[in-house]
Amino acid sequence: MTLTSFGPANRIQRSAETHPLTWRLRDDGEAVWLDEYQAKNGYAAARKAFADMDQDAIVQTVKDAGLKGRGGAGFPTGVKWGLMPKDESINIRYLLCNADEMEPNTWKDRMLMEQLPHLLIEGMLISARALKTYRGYIFLRGEYTTAAKHLNRAVEEAKAAGLLGKNILGSGFDFELFVHTGAGRYICGEETALINSLEGRRANPRSKPPFPAAVGVWGKPTCVNNVETLCNVPAIIADGVDWYKSLAREGSEDMGTKLMGFSGKVKNPGLWELPFGVTGRELFEDYAGGMRDGFKLKAWQPGGAGTGFLLPEHLDAQMYAGGIAKVGTRMGTGLAMAVDDSVNMVSLLRNMEQFFARESCGFCTPCRDGLPWSVKLLMAIEEGRGQPGDIETLLGLVGFLGPGKTFCAHAPGAVEPLGSAIKYFRPEFEAGIAPVSAAVPPLARPIVVGA
Repeated sequence: MTLTSFGPANRIQRSAETHPLTWRLRDDGEAVWLDEYQAKNGYAAARKAFADMDQDAIVQTVKDAGLKGRGGAGFPTGVKWGLMPKDESINIRYLLCNADEMEPNTWKDRMLMEQLPHLLIEGMLISARALKTYRGYIFLRGEYTTAAKHLNRAVEEAKAAGLLGKNILGSGFDFELFVHTGAGRYICGEETALINSLEGRRANPRSKPPFPAAVGVWGKPTCVNNVETLCNVPAIIADGVDWYKSLAREGSEDMGTKLMGFSGKVKNPGLWELPFGVTGRELFEDYAGGMRDGFKLKAWQPGGAGTGFLLPEHLDAQMYAGGIAKVGTRMGTGLAMAVDDSVNMVSLLRNMEQFFARESCGFCTPCRDGLPWSVKLLMAIEEGRGQPGDIETLLGLVGFLGPGKTFCAHAPGAVEPLGSAIKYFRPEFEAGIAPVSAAVPPLARPIVVGA
């Protein structure tokens, strides 16, 4: 799969006015290093922020622009920044970039880090100025070895140019930046689990409150933002709030552009920077090119494995958080997956739930025991050994592991696709239930959870 932001037949003309995240990309897919980045107006926004704006002005600009987190939760970035303490006596604060991109079917942050590493560094530099943080960490998925190499080179280039380190741009402001590769756990995408891992602890989510803005890394105020979120900051500072808001389509409540993609058996799988508010149908037909010859679209997920399945008739939904919510699921990361008509939904869900069960941190009982239970039931149904009541048990688990029932959002995200698959494709699950004559009485049928 090619990591590009091109449209079909390369007909999309990217420019700074319409594609703030990707207009600097090279056609050959190679990384944009410092000299080329600065020739393409790189670090101009940072210079503006340091010379012409105080910290409060930067925060207010990001808040007014309506920038929301691009990692899946969609929390307003300016509001999150505003939670950091204003007490000048607190001189140790941290900025963390969540680059632990382990959501299946999602690869948007990888493209930014591999091909535009300085865009992320500039976004973090401006953010650090706004938050008065003196040290930053990019917590990177361990498997992203190319991204690690490119980010470390870009950090060294920025240091040599006086854009990181001491007295940046003659402002008296100091900011150090480090690339930290993780050990490979999906749960590190949760910000407090990420913080624990960075400290060398087990990657379990923390109880909130206190929130990281008050008590984060090593007990100090900390702000955690996603890669794509931070990469939006330079354009907002450089070109202003009104321009940024104008990028989104009419009807969208989310502002700016979004990296969106499609995987699966589509003709043109890939990644594109598109305005919030485009429809799923535009993404699927105009950019991904529809299904390959010989395949039909059976279902699709709008934003990673932790979002609910939708049907082909839902493709007219607008791609923004509220638009996808209207058809019953979440925008997530914005990278969709097409499920073709050759796929058995029970097998697909069994594979997904095995992943989520394996990646559970094991801290809370519903997630630790409930997800393996769902896997055992799905395996039995997949093999034609399902028993009467198994589907109802699965639906019960969807409820028991839903929002507010577990310590973090891992389990709710894990069972959302399961609930939607049963809703839309229940006959496929029923086909795996053994005849009543072959059924084992429920009380005589042991269920060992967590094994």
